[in-house]
Amino acid sequence: MALEIIGAGFGRTGTYSLKAALEHLGFGPCHHMSEVVSDPRQIKAWCAVTEGRPDFDAIFSGFRSAVDFPVSAYWQDVLTATPNARVILSHREAEDWYGSFSQTILPLILDKEAWPQNAAPWFEMIEKVIIGKALGGRTDRDGILKAYRANEAAARELEAQGKVLVFNVRDGWEPLCRFLGVDLPDAPFPKTNARADFFSSVKSGTQEAAV
Repeated sequence: MALEIIGAGFGRTGTYSLKAALEHLGFGPCHHMSEVVSDPRQIKAWCAVTEGRPDFDAIFSGFRSAVDFPVSAYWQDVLTATPNARVILSHREAEDWYGSFSQTILPLILDKEAWPQNAAPWFEMIEKVIIGKALGGRTDRDGILKAYRANEAAARELEAQGKVLVFNVRDGWEPLCRFLGVDLPDAPFPKTNARADFFSSVKSGTQEAAV
């Protein structure tokens, strides 16, 4: 495994924009939930992670970076396996993040009756990764916010060592490029995956998984 960048930020913190930015800067391919949703091998591999049988070499084979869920739920384990990687915590104010998460990812997981039968393995996996691991089994507002803040605090503990960048996508290229030691590109910073686009991308991915 040759991961150079590990994303510690939970989904809905600008992770899809960060993925696009990293790939534009030459740190791609970047692993993201969008790759997992339609790939049965990735789904099976992440299920094994939730069962205590991780094979990060296989999961991240061919990827130079990884952001979003599932990796952000296990970023500390992945960092232990690749200690030379750098960590980017995509940051969003907790209350603002919860407002987005509670209207996108959370209801998608909790409404099990709406899970398409053909995409059940993916939904079962993300429930274990996100609810079980990232949120410590909590689905209430206070518990979710506690888990979110604890995850950020764990990443910030490494910030003083220069190993972690706390990054808000609104800040654009400059802090990201400085942290990665690359030149500023002559292009707008990517802005993707608005709330309305989230459900469209999930629907497209689960449909593709059924083919």
